[in-house]
Formats: sequence, C-alpha cells, structure tokens
Amino acid sequence: MQVHELEESDITRWDAFVDHHSDATFFHKAGWREVIEKAFGHRCYYLMAEDGNEVVGILPLARVHSRLFHDALISTPFCVYGGPVARDDSVLDALLDASGNLARKLGVQYVELRQLRSSRPEWPNKSLYVTFRRELSEDHDANMKAIPRKQRAVIRKGIEAGLDVRVDTDGIDFYRAYSESVRNLGTPVFSRRYVRTLLQVFRTETEILTVRHGDIPVSSVLSFYFRDQVLPYYGGGTMAARDLKAYDLMYWELMRRAADRGVRLFDFGRSKRDTGSYSYKVHWGFEPEPLHYEYDLVKADDIPDVSPVNPKYERFIRLWRRLPLPVSQLLGPPLARSLG
Repeated sequence: MQVHELEESDITRWDAFVDHHSDATFFHKAGWREVIEKAFGHRCYYLMAEDGNEVVGILPLARVHSRLFHDALISTPFCVYGGPVARDDSVLDALLDASGNLARKLGVQYVELRQLRSSRPEWPNKSLYVTFRRELSEDHDANMKAIPRKQRAVIRKGIEAGLDVRVDTDGIDFYRAYSESVRNLGTPVFSRRYVRTLLQVFRTETEILTVRHGDIPVSSVLSFYFRDQVLPYYGGGTMAARDLKAYDLMYWELMRRAADRGVRLFDFGRSKRDTGSYSYKVHWGFEPEPLHYEYDLVKADDIPDVSPVNPKYERFIRLWRRLPLPVSQLLGPPLARSLG
C-alpha cells in the first residue's frame, strides 16, 4: 500500500471511491481542491492511499496560512465535513501518519479533521459544532407532518404571502442576500469569485433557490446535491426576509424540490451549539448530531479558537455589523479566506 498526493489522472478514481464509500461526503470530492486553490489561493494536499491499482483511502487537506489566525492543515476548510475515509484501520493509520509527516515537514501549528465520525478519539477534540440531518419522504404531506406544528404554521404564512420562488443560475441575487445576512451577523463574507467557482466546478451538483417579494430578492440558498442527499449550504436574506417568512418558505420549497428529485436525506448543516441557527433547526424538528473535530497539535499547545463566539471577537463583530453593505463586500473576502 502506498500513500501519495492526488494527481490529475487520479481524479476520476478518487471521485468513484467517494461516490461508493458510505463514510464519504460531498466535501470529499476532488473538485474542492480546484475550488479552494482557485477561489482562495490555499495550497491543497489531497492524499490518496492505493493497494495495487485500487483506491483504498483518501484524506483531503488544505493549508490555511494566516498571520491573523493560524497556520494549519485542515480537512477540509470552508467545508463542514472532511477527514480520512478508509477501507480499514490500517489504511486509516497510513493516511493519518502521512498527514502528520506532512504537517511537520511544512511546520504548521496543527492538523484539523472535521468529521461525522471520530478517527482519533485520543486526540484533542472540539465539541462546539453539531449537524442536523433527517430522512425525506417522497410524500410532501409526510414531510410537512414531520415538522412541528408551530413551524408548519410559519411555513403556511410564507406560502400565503404571495412570494415567488425560483431557481437562479448566475448567483448575483444570492450573493447580495447572503452577504447582507452575514454582515448583519458580524461575519466577513467570502468573495464573489468563490460563488462563481463553486457553480463552475460543481455545475451539475449545485442549485440556487431565491425567494422574491415582487421583483426584490429577499432570501436565497445555494445547495449541493450528492448521491441521495441535498445540503442547503449557504443561505441568507435581507432584513425583510424574517417578517415575510421567506426563509421558511425557501427551505420548505427546497424540501419539496429535493423530494421530487428522489432525494432521501435533507442535511440542514452545521450549527454552533446554543445559537440562533441551532434553535431554528430544532424548531423544524431536526435532532442535533455531534460533529467530531479532532486535532493533531504539531506546534500549538492548545486547540485553536477562531470561532465568532469567542469573546475576544465581540468588538470586531459589533463594528462589522455597522458597515455599509458595499464596504463589507469589499473588506470581507480577504478576511474570510483566512478563516476557512
């Protein structure tokens, strides 16, 4: 068995392994290497284990080197899941040994694995994040009944508001709605180039759903489709979206569209514990599942804390919320690329 970096000629076999391994996720696809390197300029190290000519394991890594925050190998930055996917424990050990050797050769502070399942329980770990996933039925009425009564009433208000829901292709309205939403949260937004790159690289696996009040976009979500799953990954809206129940209508329409496409798992994504997005997903009837973020501390003494809930960022968040939207769209991307 050998572990080596992914080459262009290996991409088809890498993705075939991802498509057929039950532990693999959309964020293990080889296209993320192109997205991360093109949109953010971070060097990627995609490790592939082979036994003869058979792919038996993968570990996507990218180096996020920032003077402000950290120098780390992350699997995978800008993604909620990652980590090694292996045929067996011997392959898992080989991949993690290779990542450790690479980290020490590069001199990074740590390696971070973002996982649905633990790879190294003995490593330092962070329990800040959970994910929310639930099965979808092909029956729309069954999916509606699976939502708690109070949230069903909110969705119906959105339906009755006369809002227009449609699929977008260029990402322009999505970026405006999303960047306003994260500005209001005090978070730097990523670049427009990132959106364009996602739509280009994952052309058949992405979809943007936008809700309009009249001619005005009020909320929008960029989703990924993977196997029998849909992942509403980047969602946001204007200040009017909440009163119009545009978010609720948006996610319900996504459920309907996904069910009609044969999707059987709705992945509502990652949230920090005890935050607004956490409570929102619970109100939809989703149960939190712990995520396993594990760390190989190379030079660092402790697990890094670059989360917005860290008290030392409170003043920055307050100031960022006051920025005019165009200014936040200009200043945000250089900061967002360092967060990962």
